[in-house]
Amino acid sequence: MADKKADAVKAESKKAASKKADPKKAAKAAAKKKPNVFQRLTKYLVACKGELKKITWPSVHQTTKNFGIVLAVILVMGLFIFALDRGLFALLGLVMGTASV
Repeated sequence: MADKKADAVKAESKKAASKKADPKKAAKAAAKKKPNVFQRLTKYLVACKGELKKITWPSVHQTTKNFGIVLAVILVMGLFIFALDRGLFALLGLVMGTASV
C-alpha cells in the first residue's frame, strides 16, 4: 500500500515538473521559429554584399599578365601534344609497315 502511495506521489511530482517545463518549451519553440522567406532572402543578400566587399580584385595589369601566361601555356601544351601525336603516328607507321603522309 505504501508503495502505491509513493508511486502516486512520484507520478504527481513528474506531472508538476512537466507542467512547469512546458512554458519554457513553448518559449523555446517560438524562438526557434524560422523567419519568413523574404526575411531570410534579405539576410542572405546582405551577407553576400558584405562578403563581396572583402574581395581584393586584381588590377588590369595583373589580369593582362595572367592572360598572357595562360595563352603561353596553352600554346606550349598545344605544340607538345601536336609533336607527340605526329611522333606516335610516325612510330605506328613504322610498326605497321605503312607509308606515312
